[in-house]
Amino acid sequence: MTKKTILITGGFGFLGGRLGQYLSENYNVILGSRSDQNKPNWLSIAKTFKIDWDDENSLNDACNLVDIIIHASGLNAQECSSDPEKALLVNGVYTQNLVRAAINKNVKKFIYLSTAHVYSDNLLGVITEDMPTTNIHPYATSHVAGENSVLLAVRQGYIAGVVVRIANAFGSPASKDVNCWMLLANDLCKQAVVERSLTLNGDSKTVRDFVTIRDFCSVIGFLIEDNNTSHIVNIGSGKACTIGEMATKIQSNCLNVLGFEPPIILKQEPSTNKKSFHFHTNYLDSVDFRFANDFDVEIRELIHFCKEGFACD
Repeated sequence: MTKKTILITGGFGFLGGRLGQYLSENYNVILGSRSDQNKPNWLSIAKTFKIDWDDENSLNDACNLVDIIIHASGLNAQECSSDPEKALLVNGVYTQNLVRAAINKNVKKFIYLSTAHVYSDNLLGVITEDMPTTNIHPYATSHVAGENSVLLAVRQGYIAGVVVRIANAFGSPASKDVNCWMLLANDLCKQAVVERSLTLNGDSKTVRDFVTIRDFCSVIGFLIEDNNTSHIVNIGSGKACTIGEMATKIQSNCLNVLGFEPPIILKQEPSTNKKSFHFHTNYLDSVDFRFANDFDVEIRELIHFCKEGFACD
């Protein structure tokens, strides 16, 4: 049977790179990027494609003979905050243009990687997929604009599509040069290797939902072939923990990989209020999708990755 072809925009980023590696066994993978890129040594069997996001012909060419698009390209929260207009252009307008090109080229399915932060600027309480999006940060509003482009095309019957809202994914990137070291767990594992300590600048009692990159990739693999997806799918472990608890998990796993437990340094007095956060994955629960939630394996691999990549820097 002929393999389907998947275009991953942002294919050299954190999520895109790991997805490319994960999907390459069963699909032909094209890694899309806004710049010229050679085939990476971490996925030499993939094709690469330079996308000019302002050029309709380039977008059409990128979508040519593609069965599935996973749109992982976009600006992060810091970049959106610095330039809200560019955030809307990149996360919103460029997504709309790509959806249009995908429809023109008869792409079968469009999966848009969004963020759990569209729900609120302070993720607490119970979050479900049918809740309204209230966050007015440019990172959230620009992603909502991108989401709406996909959802409108789906409602109009032009293309099958899924919007996934991702919690705090963590794990090893495809390459140490990937811009993922501002993510909490990734940053702490790198700190353990480079600084031999774990510094938390924010409130250690802040609650988050962390999801392993392995589970994230498994969900996307499932959604690619799933014909009955709802239009919006939350991806999270469903088991929230504080950033202090995550630091403690990393600290204990350092003993196994590095031979020592780095001290945890708190730069801010922890809050005393107990906070509750439940990030529900209702659709995935309804189809009995099971998250492995093996944090220790993911953390140990990430620490080892940092040890190999940064110990001699």
